[in-house]
Amino acid sequence: MLRMNLSLSQSARPIAIVAALGWTALTFGTALAPSPAQAAQGPFYQAELASAAGNNVVVAGGVAWHCAETACTADRATSRPEIVCARLAKKAGDVTSFSADGKALDEAKLARCNGN
Repeated sequence: MLRMNLSLSQSARPIAIVAALGWTALTFGTALAPSPAQAAQGPFYQAELASAAGNNVVVAGGVAWHCAETACTADRATSRPEIVCARLAKKAGDVTSFSADGKALDEAKLARCNGN
């Protein structure tokens, strides 16, 4: 029967560990970084609030909104735009305009977003 020995020498082990950790960090960074197409497009959601947001970052329904005064933007979420809008309105106040991927919600959907 043939036995294989896959152990490393004592001096090679630290090098192998560092190489493995470096490879893991590179692959995670590549997997988690936005693609150039995503980065070039900018934020997926854009919203205008009736009054200024209290914080620069508002987390609503698991979505991190970045706000400057009344203008807020966020990256794409898994919920429908109407639901994302309603969660933002519940957390930050009335939303006067809301768009997802450049498509604005109509007045009826915006009214529902604000709970009307």
